[in-house]
Amino acid sequence: MSVADLVESNAATGLRQMLRLACGQAQLLVPIDVVREILEHGRLTVLPRTPDFLHGVMNLRGAVIPVVDLHARFGFGRAVVEKRSAIVVVEVPDSQGHDMLAMGLLVDAVFEVLDVESTAVEAVPPLGMLVPPAFVAGMVNVRDSYACLLNLAHTLSPPELARLIGQGQSQGQSQGHGQRAG
Repeated sequence: MSVADLVESNAATGLRQMLRLACGQAQLLVPIDVVREILEHGRLTVLPRTPDFLHGVMNLRGAVIPVVDLHARFGFGRAVVEKRSAIVVVEVPDSQGHDMLAMGLLVDAVFEVLDVESTAVEAVPPLGMLVPPAFVAGMVNVRDSYACLLNLAHTLSPPELARLIGQGQSQGQSQGHGQRAG
């Protein structure tokens, strides 16, 4: 979702609720309307020969949900699961944009739901970002600090994730993060 899409979608109301998360030193925001649920980190099945960003898969009421480690996806290395770590299950469009796919985001902490004015979403600066700019749809000032509004369409793009997983498997190693054993 681009800043223009966010502003256009909020033109009528002016407000959009966002869930504030932490990934390392980065403060992140995701629109609450894509959040399906928030879970404690629990038992996952680690898949062999997959990139580090694929933390594993979980069974959520009979559905297999891939869990993406945002630390690894952003190039920060693998996350260290701690007491406040959580899995935020979100829904993203499939590669054709018709159906919704559920995916988990492994984050360090979940904080709160904020009301964000559409006019408060600022452009992504080209430099000085903790999170690679391609993963960010905009910036929002939250309590005298900035939070990155995640571009979930890019961060969790099913074709891109499948390509990276396939590339790692065909090379017998993960995408620059080391091979995982299963």
